[in-house]
Amino acid sequence: MTTPHASSRLPASPASSAGSPARLTVVGDWQVRVDAGPIRLADRWLELSEPVVLSVPPASVAAVADEEYRALPVYQPAAAGWRRGAALRGVACQECSARYQLEPDSVRLKRAAGNGAEWRRGVDWEIDPEWGTFGRLEGGAIGPSSAVWADYRHGLSRLDAIVVEADGRLALRVGTPHIANPRPAAVPAGAATLARIYTTQRQSRLTPASIFPILEDAYPEPPVESPSPADRTLPRTLTALRGGRPLRLLAWGDSVTHAGYLPDPDQRWQAQLVKALRERFPKADITLLTLGWDGRNTGSFLAEPPGSAYNYGEHVLGSRPDLVISEFVNDAALNAPQTMERYGRILEDFRAIDAEWVILTPHYTRPDWMGLTSERDCDEDPRPYVQALREFAAAHPVGLADASRRYGRLWRQGIPHNTLMLNGINHPNAAGMRIFVDAIMALFPPG
Repeated sequence: MTTPHASSRLPASPASSAGSPARLTVVGDWQVRVDAGPIRLADRWLELSEPVVLSVPPASVAAVADEEYRALPVYQPAAAGWRRGAALRGVACQECSARYQLEPDSVRLKRAAGNGAEWRRGVDWEIDPEWGTFGRLEGGAIGPSSAVWADYRHGLSRLDAIVVEADGRLALRVGTPHIANPRPAAVPAGAATLARIYTTQRQSRLTPASIFPILEDAYPEPPVESPSPADRTLPRTLTALRGGRPLRLLAWGDSVTHAGYLPDPDQRWQAQLVKALRERFPKADITLLTLGWDGRNTGSFLAEPPGSAYNYGEHVLGSRPDLVISEFVNDAALNAPQTMERYGRILEDFRAIDAEWVILTPHYTRPDWMGLTSERDCDEDPRPYVQALREFAAAHPVGLADASRRYGRLWRQGIPHNTLMLNGINHPNAAGMRIFVDAIMALFPPG
């Protein structure tokens, strides 16, 4: 039996948008107590009169043996952690590796499979313990074409669910572990999800930050406005959509707009958006243009010389868009004065070519990049850039699609926002892209 720790009370959470609260308390290393009153299921109400303690499986760990590498790059200690060498395959995710998933002391590099002699860490090879990237050391015994075999252990993230089953039992349903993008545990029809439990790498016990109560079924859409935000800030766009006039839409941004990392181009936010616009406005005649530049920001475009494929004048203004929708998570380092100055200049340029503009506030990224300590209780985006965008749009007739607001409430739906990032940092998957679409579509009047 696990020795209980001091109770950690969590906020009340409904089983659904119309349910009654359930209280969840961490009472042991891997135990959660549920004290619940009436809970609404699909076809009836359930009264839970007795506290129930559920045991949660410890954080998932995978053991890897004899993983072969035919050659290793030289270890680069001065590079960013995810670029210091090859990524161990067990911790690799889209374009980089999952931070903190590796158990660094478990890594052994061998000269042959099985119980082969080991290469010496710090002499022959080195590894970044946070990112799991490794390489050979100059002067060591591992040559440019030397094969190595790796043994190691690494963690996996998991999203379990505390549910009330259709027969009234309170139960834990265990999710499928994944290195960066765990999917929520499947819940059958007729059951109600009270909370999700997020376990991550090298986690020795549950904490209140592990428990994601279901406070909302979906983002609480604001009441329909009349006139709509699009009527006020995008009148020419709205007229074109309604009347079937040609509309040139430019999606302008960074890697999240380029989105070459997605397996299907139709998963990009701009492709999903065009589909949604055509469904709402059946006469819409939209030509979609995309200009996205990996790892860059608005300043990068503005600084590009004539003749460059990313020159702002030639390829943003020169594409003669009727509507520009901009997405720049890579502008998030801007402070408020910088944002006002740069976006003011861009607005003047768009007005000069009679283009309307929608600014997307950025999605949430890896918590420590945003100054967050948890993926819970993070409704308010702490980045000055985001607040500056809201103030800028309010001060000018510019559309603002506030994706940040929607990302900030994902925890209320039992979704840790970073589980939507394919690279574990800042590249949204198809579901994360859909949040941008929902934010943009909220500007337009219904059908």
